Amino acid sequence: MVWENGLLRALKPFFSVVAIFILLIAGWQAIVLIVQPPPFLFPGIDRIARALVARPEFWRANTQTTVLETLIGLVVGASAGAGLALGMVVLPRLGRVLLPLLVLSQAFPVFALAPLLVLWFGFGVGSKMVMATIAIFFPVASAFRDGLLRADPGLLDLFRLHDGSAGQELLLLRIPAALPALISGLRLAAVYAPIGALIGEWVGASSGLGYVMLQANGRSETDVVFAALLIIGALSVLLRAAVNRLTRNLTPWAPEASL
Repeated sequence: MVWENGLLRALKPFFSVVAIFILLIAGWQAIVLIVQPPPFLFPGIDRIARALVARPEFWRANTQTTVLETLIGLVVGASAGAGLALGMVVLPRLGRVLLPLLVLSQAFPVFALAPLLVLWFGFGVGSKMVMATIAIFFPVASAFRDGLLRADPGLLDLFRLHDGSAGQELLLLRIPAALPALISGLRLAAVYAPIGALIGEWVGASSGLGYVMLQANGRSETDVVFAALLIIGALSVLLRAAVNRLTRNLTPWAPEASL
């Protein structure tokens, strides 16, 4: 009985997602049946499903391209963001110089940077990886830096009272205290990474889900556009779930970070 209750609790979020998904599909199809819009404006679920099923190899190849770009961008962006945050905290003077530049980098529209990245890094995976990196490194760097700077002042005083070195303070106190904030930044990054790759594909690419959407939009194949959006949404959800799973047991002292 205890095992069954635990299984039901574990599956409860899954059932909630499935129920919401079913309601969305039912509402979508109800709009199509009642309003009867032209298929090129608002296709029915059946047309979107046929677009997905008709060309499995086509979808597999383009999804693989976007997934590769997203994962590389996520790893590189998260590593760069965490490293930058550590650098700004360890070297405060460097932080005072880099922080305004970091904020300024987010003031530029992503679409404005995408053509330059395609020009510099080409139409391949490189430019899309850099775009995904740019889209996600800021939330990771910002969240992790804030966590590093918000260590408990009482514990810091106690640590210094016992002659702890700066390196020990960073490794044994600041970083563990900042891990929940880093995990929050990684969760945001998991959602933003596919968007960065998608924008790069819109600007210039020869494959990928963004490229598929751009080509389908030019041919008024709205069902293909929605099919690509469905795959991208599923990719974002799975990536977020993977990050949650990988970071679930990293901060047992802060259980709210594992939700």
